[in-house]
Amino acid sequence: MCQTPPQSTELTNANMSTTRSEVPAATSISQKKEKPKLVVGITVDQMRYDYITRYWDDYGSDGFKRLINEGYFFKNHHFSYTPTYTGPGHASIYTGTTPAYHGIIANNWYIRSLNREIYCTEDSTVSGVGTMGPAGQMSPRNMISSTMTDQLRLSSNMRSKVIGVSLKDRGAILPAGHSANAAYWFVGGNWVSSDYYMSTLPAWVQNYNDGDGAEKRLATNWNLLRDESTYDESAPDNNPYESPFRGTIKPTFPYDLSALAPENGGIDILKATPYGNELVAEFAKLCIEKEQLGKGAFTDFITVSFSSTDYVGHQFGPQSREAQDTYLRLDLELASLLSYLDDTIGEGEYLVFLTADHGASPVPNYALKHKIPGGYWNPAPMEARIDSIFNEDYGTGKYVEYYCNEQIYLNKALLAKKGISLREASEKAADIALSFEGVQSTYTHDAMSKHEFLNGMASTLQLGFSQKFSGEVILVLEPNWMLYGPTGTTHGSGYNYDTHVPFLIYGSGIKHGQSYERSEIRDIAPTVCQILGIEYPNACTGTPLFQVLD
Repeated sequence: MCQTPPQSTELTNANMSTTRSEVPAATSISQKKEKPKLVVGITVDQMRYDYITRYWDDYGSDGFKRLINEGYFFKNHHFSYTPTYTGPGHASIYTGTTPAYHGIIANNWYIRSLNREIYCTEDSTVSGVGTMGPAGQMSPRNMISSTMTDQLRLSSNMRSKVIGVSLKDRGAILPAGHSANAAYWFVGGNWVSSDYYMSTLPAWVQNYNDGDGAEKRLATNWNLLRDESTYDESAPDNNPYESPFRGTIKPTFPYDLSALAPENGGIDILKATPYGNELVAEFAKLCIEKEQLGKGAFTDFITVSFSSTDYVGHQFGPQSREAQDTYLRLDLELASLLSYLDDTIGEGEYLVFLTADHGASPVPNYALKHKIPGGYWNPAPMEARIDSIFNEDYGTGKYVEYYCNEQIYLNKALLAKKGISLREASEKAADIALSFEGVQSTYTHDAMSKHEFLNGMASTLQLGFSQKFSGEVILVLEPNWMLYGPTGTTHGSGYNYDTHVPFLIYGSGIKHGQSYERSEIRDIAPTVCQILGIEYPNACTGTPLFQVLD
């Protein structure tokens, strides 16, 4: 059976009773020790908090356990907004605020003037470097606030280096900020960037791409890292709640990646295996070496986002052996990275923090089997009902213009043409939506714009709300209901399984301990900024977690 991490003996009663408002003067935090030579910000995509406790007995001593046993562990750490997606998550970690203020309100959101969704890092004004087409047309320009990485660059008159690395473009670009030296993401077996950052790839990146690191991993079957008995925290290997790779019937080990690649994105199939995380860790270490990060007079910063956990989680779900195996292998990569930092930067000379961009829902069908409520949401009948009733009441027309991110966009032009109050129509659509199974509550754009919600789900919606771009009606689904399935999982809600994630911070200036007090994602940036003695991001709404400081 899995055991929880051992309790720290260094957590004092004073720590336990500290409130978020009891923050010491800013000048007292950064003066106690030399600034770290290098900050390594690690985001694990789709990492629920319970992946620490559930797999604790199976982790080695030098990865997650080293960060916890020697660093500071926030055990009640949450996202305070909805929706909990990858783009907003990465932006919120590094801006110290929520989507309402940094502008990344989803991975994709609808823009009426364009009559289409936009992607959070799309930028048609730039071109790919190392890749052709839209995969390289990416930048941070849709994020409207600064990041802690921007503030580090500004504080050193641009002499600190900042680089972002991730399989996903948004996982590399948003954390690195607007003024980064570089951001690299993985496309078709190569690390690429855009001319927002550079005109050509550095020689060391081109040399890496010319190597066979990805091809070697593709030729390696994905099998369980350890004996099958180790995976007793997960469901049986062959179960109906997971999605097999295309070209297979059962989602079971071993996976012949070379055989599966042609029907599963070619070499990009590696993203949906632990080998994707290996590539990220390998490339990040090479980046530190070749760019001489941590070797200059000013603190440098590398942001590292491990995305394979998200791909695996979506496909197989949080109860799968595939997910557990991915985390056991990630633990080895973390141990290797920490050892590398000891050797190249120096133990005690660097700062590492680790968190997640969101959690993950239980697979509804798996939950239902065990008598836990849940279900699958299909918005099409709701949209049809709204249009039908509006046609009866207001005359012929297509009144639902668009639906995404659990938001209804009404046809404002049609309503205006017919002289119908947008507020009246929004309230009517909200009432209709509320009548459907799986919908717990609804809120109108007007309510979100004019009222301040201080707690509950409404407050999380408001912190993710855009007066410019959000829809006329916002839906809250019941717990464990989702627009996905019937196998695998997703995320995006304001429920605990999506908001509760780990936050570990370790290294230079950090004492050992743990906290059960609630902390939030937006608190990470001001905490790191205090350690570095720099200004907070310009839209920061978080509070520094000063109890971590040595």
